[in-house]
Amino acid sequence: MAAKSDGGGGPAVLLESPGGGGGGRREGSAAPPARRYRLRDGCWVLCALLVCFADGASDLWLAAHYYVRGQRWWFGLTLLFVLLPSLVVQLLSFRWFVYDFAAGSTKDSAGSTKDSARGPRGCCRLCVWALQGLIHLLQLGQVWRYLRTLYLGLQSRWQAEHRRRHFYWRMMFESADISMLRLLETFLKSAPQLVLQLSIMVQQNSIEPLQGFSASASLVSLAWMIASYQKVLRDSREDKLPMSYKGAVVQILWHLFTIAARAIAFALFASVFQLYFGIFIVTHWCIMTFWIIQGETDFCMSKWEEIIYNMVVGIIYIFCWFNVKEGRSRYRMCIYYIITLSENAALTILWFLYYDRKAISDFNALILVCVVSSSFALGIFFMFIYYCLLHPNGPIFSSSGGGCIFRQQPAPVPGSPVDAVTSPPRSLPRTTGGERDGAPGERDSCVPVFQVRPCAPPAPAARAPRTERPVIRIDLPRKKYPAWDAHFIDRRLRKTILALEYASPSTPRLQYRTPGAPQEVLEYETTV
Repeated sequence: MAAKSDGGGGPAVLLESPGGGGGGRREGSAAPPARRYRLRDGCWVLCALLVCFADGASDLWLAAHYYVRGQRWWFGLTLLFVLLPSLVVQLLSFRWFVYDFAAGSTKDSAGSTKDSARGPRGCCRLCVWALQGLIHLLQLGQVWRYLRTLYLGLQSRWQAEHRRRHFYWRMMFESADISMLRLLETFLKSAPQLVLQLSIMVQQNSIEPLQGFSASASLVSLAWMIASYQKVLRDSREDKLPMSYKGAVVQILWHLFTIAARAIAFALFASVFQLYFGIFIVTHWCIMTFWIIQGETDFCMSKWEEIIYNMVVGIIYIFCWFNVKEGRSRYRMCIYYIITLSENAALTILWFLYYDRKAISDFNALILVCVVSSSFALGIFFMFIYYCLLHPNGPIFSSSGGGCIFRQQPAPVPGSPVDAVTSPPRSLPRTTGGERDGAPGERDSCVPVFQVRPCAPPAPAARAPRTERPVIRIDLPRKKYPAWDAHFIDRRLRKTILALEYASPSTPRLQYRTPGAPQEVLEYETTV
């Protein structure tokens, strides 16, 4: 059965039955998710929902607090950094819903007729449209997606095997959507909100409880979403080991302290040099965006989407490190943190030289400088803890590339011989005439090589029946980590795969096209 994704120019998707053709082409395989949904996964989603709610509610509460006190300027900026990013993210989320739901209405996966959109079914679809429109109008699209992720995960735990894997697929797709949406929202809303509230605290030389709570919620939201995004990305790819929750917590602490040092340095500098702070932010963003574009990332399905993605990552690079390309990431990360350390030191020193001595005492100024330096040092410490002990691929930093400690050898796969020959030798060594003739009497004295033993042949061992699964072939090269797979980014491809997966009797596996496969096969056949 073959199906092509909706719209012109979409990638071809083919579902092959077990034992089908196509053996001459090698592809990158992407197996379906095999791990089960656990209770700790649900608790992680609930904690993420709590962080999201605390971040948004505290900002709105603080904006109302500024309005009641007559501080219209602070009220306007606080409300602007809440509503504008939220509107952008809600529009993107509703656009995704419109595409998924409208595309699903044209053709049901079970083969519905044209009259299926009439009667009670049409009324239900109208109610769904109205409900989703109201949810996104109230800026609750992310809350709805978190609850839907939790629902799909629990359904994958309670349903039968065939339904369980289908719900798990949908849960992974929903987790990818909410991770990308929340990552965009936090760096458009929480990051500038954090710098704004810290600047207000420095100018007022006091910290109100509501200001401290709002800044803390924004900081935790930033650190949480970086770690959560990386965890969901690794869980979605079977070619990468999943991140443990210990590693995710340590990564949260790593980003928490480094972003805190960065935000405090920004707030100190902005409290004295408002105009130069804006120039610095724009210059840093331009340099980082150009650096990312030079790296030739492969995240989106089109060139212009890739440029927009690079511009968004440039905003993330204002505050913290974010890996966008595989290979030599340690060197790029070291360069980034050297630049960040130099900028933090320069901004803090300039503030220390020109701050208002009447408003802030020298002792408090020294404390703020120590907070910036110690927070950055703590963040780097937790970064080393993560890479030396808790990285999914094992320890990273070492002189030989094996890590801080010795990496264990992988255990042999059960049931496979350890000394199996994986490839035939290219040529056999020729024997010379002396070796062929040998010494006189040498052949007579040696033990026979082949002997026939009179024992009965052993009974053949019972071999487990071989289970073959259908293959969904995608006519696209597979994207390299840390990019998402195409079936997570392209919603047409995702919808087609879900329909084919639901119709197949057993769990299919995905196979992407390898660009160099035809040349390799041709070379092998020519050599033979």
